[in-house]
Amino acid sequence: MNYRKTMSVAIILCALGAALTGCSETNRQTSPIELIVTTSQTLQTVDLAGGTNCNQNLGTINMEARLKNIANVGNLNDVKISSYRVSYVRTDGGKVVPPSFVRSMSTLLTVGGGIQSLSNFIVFDASAFSQAPFPALLPQNGGVDPETGKRTVQMDVIVEVFGQTLAGEDVSGSTRFPLTFCFNCGGCS
Repeated sequence: MNYRKTMSVAIILCALGAALTGCSETNRQTSPIELIVTTSQTLQTVDLAGGTNCNQNLGTINMEARLKNIANVGNLNDVKISSYRVSYVRTDGGKVVPPSFVRSMSTLLTVGGGIQSLSNFIVFDASAFSQAPFPALLPQNGGVDPETGKRTVQMDVIVEVFGQTLAGEDVSGSTRFPLTFCFNCGGCS
């Protein structure tokens, strides 16, 4: 009986220790910087057949590093952006999306330096349009998404940007591009 009590106390102490260690890890990752990521979207509709306006960028990603607290001013708060991850979520009730991916990049954001724009970025892997859900929209495949019964696929492209302050604090921010995909629907707009 006494052995069980001792073991129970030991297990509780181990769990408490793990919880406290986890909390301190979270505290060390708290940055005095807020990474603001927004979009200026050019296209909302993408025609898989190509056509008018389809040779332009989807839009621009705007990034800005801001202090959460004005008392934390210092150049070690500048942010080195190292990568971005692209993932997708359907907004039309379907579930099938292209696989997500990560790309490396390197840019420095100066705190209080204003918005830095990125217009040449990849949001779809080269093989994405040959994978579900897009081929279902082609006429030879029925022209209809099997999950929704619609001639379009709607999804948000989620772009998450990752970096570190020069002091070593992790920062990230994300934004979305809502898009509608169709085939031979009059071009991109």
